[in-house]
Amino acid sequence: MEHGDQVRLRTIAREWGRIGLAGFGGPPAHILLLRRLCVERRGWLSPAEFEDGIATTNLLPGPASTQLAIFTAWRLRGTAGALVGGICFIAPGLVLILALSALFLAGHPPLWVLGAAAGAGAAVPAVAVQAAAALVPGSRGRAAAVGAAAGGTGHVRGGRARWYGYALAGAGAAVLTGPWLVLVLLAAGLAEVAARSRGRRAPLPGPPAGTARDGAEGVGPDDAGEAGGPAPGGGGRRRGALPLLTAVPALGGLGGLGALAWVAFKVGALSYGGGFVIIPLMRDDAVHRYHWMTDGQFLNAVALGQVTPGPVVHTVSAVGYAAAGTFGGLLAAAVAFGPSFLFVILGARHFGRLRADRRVQDFLTGAGPAVVGAIAGSALPLAASLAHGWQWAVLAVVLLRLTVARGGAVGALLAAGGLGVVAALAGLPVT
Repeated sequence: MEHGDQVRLRTIAREWGRIGLAGFGGPPAHILLLRRLCVERRGWLSPAEFEDGIATTNLLPGPASTQLAIFTAWRLRGTAGALVGGICFIAPGLVLILALSALFLAGHPPLWVLGAAAGAGAAVPAVAVQAAAALVPGSRGRAAAVGAAAGGTGHVRGGRARWYGYALAGAGAAVLTGPWLVLVLLAAGLAEVAARSRGRRAPLPGPPAGTARDGAEGVGPDDAGEAGGPAPGGGGRRRGALPLLTAVPALGGLGGLGALAWVAFKVGALSYGGGFVIIPLMRDDAVHRYHWMTDGQFLNAVALGQVTPGPVVHTVSAVGYAAAGTFGGLLAAAVAFGPSFLFVILGARHFGRLRADRRVQDFLTGAGPAVVGAIAGSALPLAASLAHGWQWAVLAVVLLRLTVARGGAVGALLAAGGLGVVAALAGLPVT
């Protein structure tokens, strides 16, 4: 059996490429496949190391399952492993979604393609509702746990009330604010940091003198454990990366490729809560501000991101293709996934401290429900963009399948696409 420092780059390329090719079903499927490979089959990582990787990458903005793929490869071969593993994980889905974008966004696609796109697009609002509902238990549980740790039922009630407030703010922002949604997410996180800080300053019964601080004995800025143990190689390069992360937002006002880079940057560096939050982050820019695509085409892009393997964030590549062809799709992918590589390569040594930082936990406790609300709220403008009565019937069927029968999103989208083909062949309007 190979150990971490003996794993060849070609082995990482092969195995991570297989996961990228077979990874239908979003983050749960990616996590399962990575665990089977790294923990169960090969023994490269211990179960605890893998769980630490999941927990920490969920603290970071951007696509968490992609960051987990990059992190596990980094644990095996450092920076080279992270680059090879991450690229091979992303590439299969990227190639496929660009090919499908060329087909679905063509000037005069075949009738059956238009029908499949209209059918799958009709299901997207229901998938958004399912995605939001799946996040509710974990997000509410996190708020309750943080409140209980702060002490007393008053903290729990206050945290619950703020949770609903953040969720409503996120939903309203998704419907009303368009590209400014990211500011609402940041504001919710910062508001929770402020609220928790005030609560901790209040005089509460404290632990006996000498008890470790921060609610975890022996955990502090100098001795917090680092996820996955020591780095296999490389040093700190954070300062060199900061200009890259801070310069991209300035491109938003340039139009053209600069605007596309800014939209992709928001998806990759400023999104919290999983892949589906990219819908409200991108829709207003792609459809109304820059007019790269119609509402119907945007629905198609979201559907393509769901039914292709790999991360849901591949949707940004379809938007990039609509904006500037194949080069635009590749640029959008590079900008959207670039921060994930930087976060892991430059920050993996410090993941343990990140998890132990109470302010980070507080920020995510506030931003999380705002994300849930934003995803749920995005279903309203998406549904409003449906143009034909039969699409509403498809939406109703898919909504029942996902919420009552607990079906999977990929299967529902494929079935909806099939219904769209039937509708097109039956002579129903599809454009």
